[in-house]
Amino acid sequence: MSIGISVEHAELAASVRKWAEAAGAVEAVRRADADGADLRGWSERYAELGLATIAVPAPYGGEGNVLDQAVALEAAAYALVPGPLLTSAVAGLVITDDGLRGALSRGAVSVGLAVDGVVLDAEAEQLLVGRAGHWHLVDTADAAVRLTGSVDLTRSFGTLTELPEGALRVELDDERSQDLVQALAAAEAAGLARWCLDTAVAYAGVREQFGRKIGAFQAVKHLCAEMLETSEAVTAAAWDAALAIDGAEPDERRLAALVAAVTCFDGAVAVAKSCIQVLGGIGFTYEHDAHLYLRRALALRSFFGGSHTWAADLARHAATGVRRTSAVDFEGRDEPYRDEARASAERVAGLPEPERREALAASGLLAPHWPAPYGLGADPVQQLVIDEELQRAGVQRPDLKIGAWAAPTILRHGDDAQRERFLGPTLRGEIRWCQLFSEPGAGSDLASLRTRAVRDDAAGGWRLTGQKVWTSLAHEADWAICLARTADPETGGKPHAGISYFLVDMRAAGIEIRPLRELTGEAMFNEVFLDDVLVPDTDVVGDVDGGWRLAVATLANERVAMAGSRLGDSVERAVELAGADGEAAVGRAVALATVVGLLGVRSTLRSLAGQGPGAESSVAKLLGVRSRQDSAELVVELLGRRALTDDALATAANHELLLTRCLSIAGGTTQVLRNVVGERVLGLPRD
Repeated sequence: MSIGISVEHAELAASVRKWAEAAGAVEAVRRADADGADLRGWSERYAELGLATIAVPAPYGGEGNVLDQAVALEAAAYALVPGPLLTSAVAGLVITDDGLRGALSRGAVSVGLAVDGVVLDAEAEQLLVGRAGHWHLVDTADAAVRLTGSVDLTRSFGTLTELPEGALRVELDDERSQDLVQALAAAEAAGLARWCLDTAVAYAGVREQFGRKIGAFQAVKHLCAEMLETSEAVTAAAWDAALAIDGAEPDERRLAALVAAVTCFDGAVAVAKSCIQVLGGIGFTYEHDAHLYLRRALALRSFFGGSHTWAADLARHAATGVRRTSAVDFEGRDEPYRDEARASAERVAGLPEPERREALAASGLLAPHWPAPYGLGADPVQQLVIDEELQRAGVQRPDLKIGAWAAPTILRHGDDAQRERFLGPTLRGEIRWCQLFSEPGAGSDLASLRTRAVRDDAAGGWRLTGQKVWTSLAHEADWAICLARTADPETGGKPHAGISYFLVDMRAAGIEIRPLRELTGEAMFNEVFLDDVLVPDTDVVGDVDGGWRLAVATLANERVAMAGSRLGDSVERAVELAGADGEAAVGRAVALATVVGLLGVRSTLRSLAGQGPGAESSVAKLLGVRSRQDSAELVVELLGRRALTDDALATAANHELLLTRCLSIAGGTTQVLRNVVGERVLGLPRD
């Protein structure tokens, strides 16, 4: 996904890329490198589309906002558009001079940026110079600029030794200007990362080695999936930083900009390096364009600073209590639902706590995305309105736990009698569920499961025999969803084809539950042994031998929600514990946790826009696991020897570190999920 979510932004990005291709952006860079020519003249070309002035006031050609400008810069970076586009766009937004903005809109002038004596886009006609806490605008011809070579072949760089006398002093909102620069530079980083990802995936899908396309090799598939994780993180952080410039309070704006600075510049370099790795020998050649993107990413990071530069600042900023909150502009679409949702939430809030769950279930507010009579058949807008009103009223929904997986399957694929028996009681908390899927020899690979279901015509059902493992909450569950084999795959059918989906009474004869003590010392998991357990025909969901489709299916009307502002227990603890030595690590933890939340927000906004699911949900799972595991370990590290004591914080931190080790295993291992992402999201070939 690119920064822009809306159709309008997709069209803007497409038009910029098409223009850049027609203008011969990459070819211009190649020519300049070959014959030593400069890259002057591109400012006039930018003016053809108004690329540098999208967000300036309308009299100077702009009618958009900073997010629009970021979308254009991302697309231009994807196409490797050379010259002072980024710096000119920044100048037009931070300098309110009418003459300059008019000249920028006409393409009559371009502006470079000089910080600490290093000049980015040194061949621009004018320079915005930051020195000793002040800003000046000078004509490049009057300044003592010495052009220097640079790793980046798409821009000119130089050094500025002194300002000319009489340089024009420019008054800027320094903090907002810094946030703006970071946001727009982050948008460039997103474009570079996206091109590198697309290029690597396309190559992996066609390049053959050892008789197979290299994208079928798990190592390559995982590398591409990791590139997607990083690229999506860069995109989400850049998107939010641009969004915050126009729509957030200064403290949140600063937080968003710092998250982008910590995430995007290092991220673009990492994806560019991985691109060359996937390309192999051809990626190391001068003829391939990959090195141009790596060079530009390296220069961007050197000029604007990698995570080491900004992470400590982010940790200190987070320590003041600032968190990124997300709000949705419904554009009036919430009005048909707002009053009723508020009244319903207030009615529930007025009840005693023990009565609230039944009221939520009866009103459809507990699972509003389910169809009536169990829910409200709510679309994404109505779901979010209900969430907002319940939160405002102080009402918290109960967690359905495994019931949140079992009930939607019954709702969609079960019969009327099954829906009547199970759905209402599940919502009201009268039925608790567990999931009998994994087996000792069939964890992520459920097609290998061995639990057998043998037909018993006399009893009117099926006899289940086998062993399940890693079953959460089996010791307290009333019912289970269970996969068992009703046809032998060795008879010629596909391994997935002979599996059926059963509802199993956990108090039935023949069931033995043995707790499994996990590495935390607790016993949430269980082994479950099934010995000739009778499951009547009434408890088979869907068609016999058709259970695999049910196991992987989800309810069509998916639940949507906005992420909260809290970063998670371990990250919040790390922020409190951060000292001078640990600030950088804590800042990186804050950035990653924030990005995970942003991925959820972007996924929700896509739902509101009527778009299908993007890569965000899969990436959010992978990055969310990394965030929780790494931050839990960070807290223990920050505690030092205190972690060896039995005080409350040390005990909680050690427990969290041990507990989170399961996250990269449960629900499909990280490695298997990367295979799935590689194949289903990136379209890489299967083995």
